[in-house]
Amino acid sequence: MSTQPVSMQPLRDPLQEPRKPSRSNVARRSAMDWIVSGLAILATLLVLAPLAAILFYLVYKGASSLNLAFFTHVPAPVGEQGGGMSNAIVGSGIVLALASLMGIPVGIAAGTYLSEFGRGTFLGNAIRFTADVLNGVPSIVMGITIYSMVVKPQHHYSALAGGIALAIMMVPTVTRTTEEMLATVPHAVREAALGLGVPKWRTAISVSLRTASPGIITGCMLAFARVAGETAPLLFTAFGNQFWSFNLNEPIAALPLQIYAYAISPYDEWHRLAWAGALVLIVLIMVSVTLVRIFANRGVLKGGS
Repeated sequence: MSTQPVSMQPLRDPLQEPRKPSRSNVARRSAMDWIVSGLAILATLLVLAPLAAILFYLVYKGASSLNLAFFTHVPAPVGEQGGGMSNAIVGSGIVLALASLMGIPVGIAAGTYLSEFGRGTFLGNAIRFTADVLNGVPSIVMGITIYSMVVKPQHHYSALAGGIALAIMMVPTVTRTTEEMLATVPHAVREAALGLGVPKWRTAISVSLRTASPGIITGCMLAFARVAGETAPLLFTAFGNQFWSFNLNEPIAALPLQIYAYAISPYDEWHRLAWAGALVLIVLIMVSVTLVRIFANRGVLKGGS
């Protein structure tokens, strides 16, 4: 039986320099890098273009109507010039504060349970399914529901009813965001805390939530920005008010309601004020979200120095 000699190729020393790629490979990789970078920049511009267009048009239509009276006066009677939306600005702040106080803690608690305790359980799956369904419920349906459950038994509209409607709309967004952010926390961090004898509930609060707090805060602000411009739920709950009102058990003004009332009116003066109110609403949302993100990055909202 004849055997063929096996050619033995010398092994390459791993300490030797790797072979340099050919010029064609370098050119192809460079071209692909430029193409992908260009597509990424184009996608970014496409995302920013609608926001820039909305801001530009709002500034163009509404900036000329902004003055001191707009921020200090209540709406003027029909047929009179001037007036402002000071009561609506304050009313929006009250309703959104109520919604945040009720909706954000519930959403964070539900998301924490889903991520830390409810994986694979019947209750966890039910909560997750309910949150997904609530995310798709139209806002006007939410307003009609709260009207039937809160407004009709009380026999009057109120700021509290408006806050409840917006809070329920915030809960599913905060819940799902909290769950996703907690899922990004490494299991080694939890295991280290459990190894030191820390109870599981304390680990979830002091370790998991603290680590994922920047992402959770971002989710809360997304929910806040979503409900800040809602009009339909407030039509059935807060109803609106042409005067100052700080009583949570009475109808209250809100910027979206005032903008809607002015926009459908036949008066050019009110149309002008509606554009100004829309500009102020967008700016207030952007400023609030930006400030929270700044404080979160500096560690102020997560217990940092």
